[in-house]
Amino acid sequence: MMKISALLRAFSVPARTGFTASVAAVAAGAAGAIIAVTPLSARAALPIQSWVAPSGAKVMFVESRSIPMIDLNIDFDAGSRYDPPGKSGLAMLTAGLLDAGASAAAGRPALTEAQIADRFADVGAMEATSAGRDAATVTLRTLSSATERDAAVGAMAQFLQHPTFPDAVLKREAARLSAAIAESDTKPEAIAEKAFRRAIYGSHPYGVSPTVASVNAVKRDDLVRFYRDMYSPKRAVVTIVGDIDRAQAEALVATLTDAMPVGVTPPAMPPVASLGRAVQIDLPHPAEQAHIVTGQASVARSDPDYFPLLVGNYVLGGGGFVSRLTAEVREKRGLTYGVSSGFMPQLQEGPFEISLQTRREQAPEALKVVRETLAKFVQDGPTDAEMQAARDNLTNGFPLRLDSNRKLLANVAAIGFYHLPLDYLDTWTRNVEAVTAAQVKSAFARHVAPDRLVTVVVGPSDVFGGASAGAAAPSGKSSVRTQTK
Repeated sequence: MMKISALLRAFSVPARTGFTASVAAVAAGAAGAIIAVTPLSARAALPIQSWVAPSGAKVMFVESRSIPMIDLNIDFDAGSRYDPPGKSGLAMLTAGLLDAGASAAAGRPALTEAQIADRFADVGAMEATSAGRDAATVTLRTLSSATERDAAVGAMAQFLQHPTFPDAVLKREAARLSAAIAESDTKPEAIAEKAFRRAIYGSHPYGVSPTVASVNAVKRDDLVRFYRDMYSPKRAVVTIVGDIDRAQAEALVATLTDAMPVGVTPPAMPPVASLGRAVQIDLPHPAEQAHIVTGQASVARSDPDYFPLLVGNYVLGGGGFVSRLTAEVREKRGLTYGVSSGFMPQLQEGPFEISLQTRREQAPEALKVVRETLAKFVQDGPTDAEMQAARDNLTNGFPLRLDSNRKLLANVAAIGFYHLPLDYLDTWTRNVEAVTAAQVKSAFARHVAPDRLVTVVVGPSDVFGGASAGAAAPSGKSSVRTQTK
């Protein structure tokens, strides 16, 4: 069952720790406990095998005998960007209720939500479901011994291929989700993030977040239809890392996907439109501090500028205390405890964001310094010293991205979902080391326009007067200020 907290992380406030490039499940995998620490050289020697199963599912497989476990991840191209108008939350509720019940199939009796949970607990296995804007994800961790593996995979196959979506469970989960959304809508950071998304994406599905009304509009028939249309093996990437061989992996994929729906071909996503002018949105809130988010829609995961943007963002605001934004906004002026920047590439152009919190009276100055620092970086690029430090820190930290089966699973799943080269992990450090200051400057010039930023300020209404040109927001109301190029 999908956790409400995970849902809110996926649709309101992302972690802005740098250049993120993963499907929804990657974050969950990376957060897992470290099971076995293996040197990068050994990890890199593990070949990634890829093929298309007879069902149509794309398979990514790494045979890893270090521990007697199998980690499995299935990403379906069935994220919230396919939610119909007025029913935002449908993709997440569909994913969340996959394991809420299964009908009888292949000689197996029907299973309730509790019985499904017991099937996994009885063999020490763990499964989870989640959904983000691009993908819906199902994960499994099980022992590799035949008895435990077959029981866990069989239980997953049954709910994955024959979900019942009980109406009582839907009502319960919709009520929980509605309560969580209502609570998040009181928190300034969530308010800022949702307003920012709406502003940079407009009517594009990436800009829509679930509301209490949209969640309550979702009915069981909607889940059944969404599952039937979107959960096709041809829309799936199955990633397996663990203690099995190729033949066993092929059999496992067949068990999980052969009896899934045929699905339909959904309409193509609209392009992400570029903003022609800067916009500032002021949202009064009784918080003690002002919460600021500024940025724009920027880059897709497939963009060839990925590595220059990765390295450049580390210099700008992704490197923590060694970043320019921290030096200018925090260290030199004491305007905030923390400020960060990040690119969040998706299948289409994901956001570039800079975020910070500051005391109400300091908000105008803090925002001014952020804008000036960004503009200077885009204009001049990084120094040679900054580049060397960024490359060193990124490459030295890379082994930590692969120091457990779950982290390896997350990275390999991203390779499959985003159609990256199979040698992506082997060449990652070389690609980082090859980035030059000139490439960073050129990439930022293409993907970041300091004169067309969307800025959202959430906080006491008296902070708005000096944040940018325009009238301050009336108490209890929002104001939108625009600036033509």
